[in-house]
Amino acid sequence: MTAPFRLAVIGMGKIAHDQHLPAIADSKYFELAAMVDRRGQAEQGVPFFGSVEDLAASDLEIDAVAICTPPQVRHDIAQFALERGWHTLLEKPPGATLAEVVALRETAKDRERTLFTAWHSRYAAGVEPARKWLANRKIVGAKVTWREDVRVWHPGQDWIWQPGGFGVFDPGINALSIITHILPHPLFVVKSSLAIPANLSAPIAAQVSLRDRLDVPVEMDLDFRQEGPQHWDIEVQTDAGVLKLGSGGAVLSLDKAEVAEDASELRGEYPSIYRKFGAMIRAEVSEVDVSPLRLVADAFLCASFEVVDEFHE
Repeated sequence: MTAPFRLAVIGMGKIAHDQHLPAIADSKYFELAAMVDRRGQAEQGVPFFGSVEDLAASDLEIDAVAICTPPQVRHDIAQFALERGWHTLLEKPPGATLAEVVALRETAKDRERTLFTAWHSRYAAGVEPARKWLANRKIVGAKVTWREDVRVWHPGQDWIWQPGGFGVFDPGINALSIITHILPHPLFVVKSSLAIPANLSAPIAAQVSLRDRLDVPVEMDLDFRQEGPQHWDIEVQTDAGVLKLGSGGAVLSLDKAEVAEDASELRGEYPSIYRKFGAMIRAEVSEVDVSPLRLVADAFLCASFEVVDEFHE
């Protein structure tokens, strides 16, 4: 049996603790070899370092890293890791800009290392069945509703409001990662409207109109100010009825009838990510998909801007 890859998690925030660490603990491909963060301390008896440079200067052997930092600092860390010969997984969004991610792709190719842009929402239980069902249908239109309470889901995450922090597009890009996967044709931004709080630098809400090359319309409604029920839904109108993905892609229904999951398949977004990352390393391949990030960039390029009331947690 092949020994598991020795993995370091870089950026020990909420997503690392809630999702990455449990998935790594259950993975046959990886063992947790180190944690890296500017703050904090060692946990679970795992070596802890204050920077990726400190990790590299140690005598610890590392095969791969999972980078879970805010996107604004991700490129330099990933570039350093790839130059060290470490296979690299990038949490979403994979970088603060398209140019950064494209440059990392070239570094990975030159260094013959695996680089994986891990769009976790694509591994939700309903997404792949939805893609297969839509492949043979005529699509009439689609509606994305991604409305959540930022105080609940992103408490204390000041980086999300800074330039390069994406604002409401931080969760919204999850919807784009799903829609670009399940629809058969590329999407283009037609227009967008971004609402930006007077005291911040990133949008708290967005309305985005897209179309594909067949002029099929896709409308997006993103909002960080949602109270009460939260919405992470995608509806696709087809000639064979309405497909809906609810709960961020976890629940698939066709004309309001829920489709049962295939219990024979292993489930879970992050366990699926680590299975794929491990298999990619062994196969010596990369997967660098920038299509969701490109649509976010285009939404900013095509935007009209509205200054709204200040936002404070």
